Amino acid sequence: MESFSLNSARSFIGKNVNLHLKDGAVIVNVHLNNIRKGNFGKSNFIEYTPYGNRKVAAIPLRSVAWAELLNVTLINMVD
Repeated sequence: MESFSLNSARSFIGKNVNLHLKDGAVIVNVHLNNIRKGNFGKSNFIEYTPYGNRKVAAIPLRSVAWAELLNVTLINMVD
């Protein structure tokens, strides 16, 4: 299986996804905002906003295993 890379992360920018982490945890229903360089250019971070929240959080790109694209129209129908 191909690892989650910078190029694949860029394809999800501006979309709502579930982030599946390498340790088995899942960050549910987040909007990916940006990819930024870490201190001294050593690592990349994915900036995301959780649903219903305005605070931006960040997670290292290397700790994400894969991202699952969400269909927002189905979520809005349930609300």
